[in-house]
Amino acid sequence: MSALLPLALSISCSLAYAQSSATSSKRPAIKTNRWQEDWSALSDPNLKTEPLDDLKYIRLFPDDPDSYVSFGLTLRERFEVNTAPGFGIGGGARDSYLLQRPQIHIDTHFNENWQLFTQLEDARAFGKADIGGADENELDLRLAFLGYSQTFDAGTFKARIGRQDFAFDLQRFVSSRDGPNVRQSFDAVWADWESGPWRLLGFISRPVQYRNDEPFDDRSNGHFTFSTIRLERQVFGTNELSAYYALYDRDDAHYLDAAGDEERHVLDVRFAGNSNNFDWDMEAMGQLGTVGSDDIKAWAMGTRAGYTFADASWTPRIGLQFDIASGDRNPGDGTVETFNPLFPNGYYFTLGGYTGYSNLVHLKPSITVKPAEKLSVTTAVGLLWRMTTADAVYTQPNIPVANTAGHGDAWTGAYLQLRADYSFTANLTGAIEAVHYDAGSTIRNAGGRDGNYLGAELKFSW
Repeated sequence: MSALLPLALSISCSLAYAQSSATSSKRPAIKTNRWQEDWSALSDPNLKTEPLDDLKYIRLFPDDPDSYVSFGLTLRERFEVNTAPGFGIGGGARDSYLLQRPQIHIDTHFNENWQLFTQLEDARAFGKADIGGADENELDLRLAFLGYSQTFDAGTFKARIGRQDFAFDLQRFVSSRDGPNVRQSFDAVWADWESGPWRLLGFISRPVQYRNDEPFDDRSNGHFTFSTIRLERQVFGTNELSAYYALYDRDDAHYLDAAGDEERHVLDVRFAGNSNNFDWDMEAMGQLGTVGSDDIKAWAMGTRAGYTFADASWTPRIGLQFDIASGDRNPGDGTVETFNPLFPNGYYFTLGGYTGYSNLVHLKPSITVKPAEKLSVTTAVGLLWRMTTADAVYTQPNIPVANTAGHGDAWTGAYLQLRADYSFTANLTGAIEAVHYDAGSTIRNAGGRDGNYLGAELKFSW
């Protein structure tokens, strides 16, 4: 499959040349969620100006330009080096490997209301010493859903049923997990109503459990469910205020202080927006319920804020991120206070995987500059503590570091992050991220060491 990359680069260069020479209307943009793209503009044959456009729009019914089939491809290649996975505890030695994720999709629009989207994925980890569930997934069905939308005078109704993905906001707690090699899918029923500044949505889902024994063996079942109802409102212009309730049910869950069936009731509120070059995103989540015979009482808060010097050279943005999540203060007392980050996105901290959103205090100043129109560079420093030394240090997504619970002090460590993102063309993007984590004495006394991560990525989308 790695031979696909040179071909993708060649096609991308051809696409870029054709696009620069075209004088037609603006083409549909490639999106992270490929099912959200609308290629019906190519119903005008004069707009088919790029190679393979005949496959981007194949009309189904002669009299209906909204009925068409569109083919697409996404190929992501990422090389990673990690000198201390899990801080090197438990045999985590230096590792370097190639993560490859090709995805092929067929997007069928029967008319302006009905859509059938199917996407296949074959995620591989070449040369990785310790392959986890989010690293590799042999050829399998990633998405397959039937969607419906209808606009009325009062608003727009949307619904989807089948295998799909979804993400909320900055993806602190509910994400499509784009950082690891295998994205998170859900077998779900989703409904959405939008009217003016209001939006109400809800879904019932079974998170897909990934297996890598043979092709098309991924499954979901009633042993793990996640359901949500969410209300959003635009306030003070386009700023967003939202709240949602979720029920997270998982059989045979394991925490350091409890084990058994987990029923976690989640309440989340968020306020995000921007004004006069300031931007902010504030979110708080509370969790109640049970794990086995023990009660759950956990919470977390996260804030990102920044100011952009829009008139300055390179348009620098100065940012500050603060996160805090509860840990279990009194093991054995019948109450689990360890926060469950649900379905987090590794991008939120770093792709190094050294930081999980449990038992955490995190402060991260940053500066982002744009030396060129298509280049963005971010430098940041993260400072980390534990909420309580009675609970463990956690890595992504919520894995306790052995021999840290009940030992050491609150200081966990600090990291330096450097990331650069560049858009070569509308179809080809690249990124480089480097992270150095300076481990505190608690991790060192548990047998851990400093960690260094380097990742280089190319992503081609057609």
